[in-house]
Amino acid sequence: MEINETAIAGTLESSDIQIMISNGAKGIEIDLTSDVEKQFGTQIKNVITTTLNNLGIENAAVKAVDKGALDCVIKARTIAAAQRATKTTDEPAWEVL
Repeated sequence: MEINETAIAGTLESSDIQIMISNGAKGIEIDLTSDVEKQFGTQIKNVITTTLNNLGIENAAVKAVDKGALDCVIKARTIAAAQRATKTTDEPAWEVL
């Protein structure tokens, strides 16, 4: 699946994560900002990478600003941003959920 435009999902509120996805060329590159990056940075990046791979996205530049989001929130925000970026919001990928 190809990224058609830069898209964003989520907020900077507590217990949320803001995900911005744009076109990338060298796999999935994640720029993570989080107060809990030392403890959970690897897990957050794994959830984002796995979700994008399940959507068939192989190249993307992701900027994530985490405010203590749970895995389910990270996954939901990643799916929303990816579907906006690929212009597939009218075709939900239910199997990824």
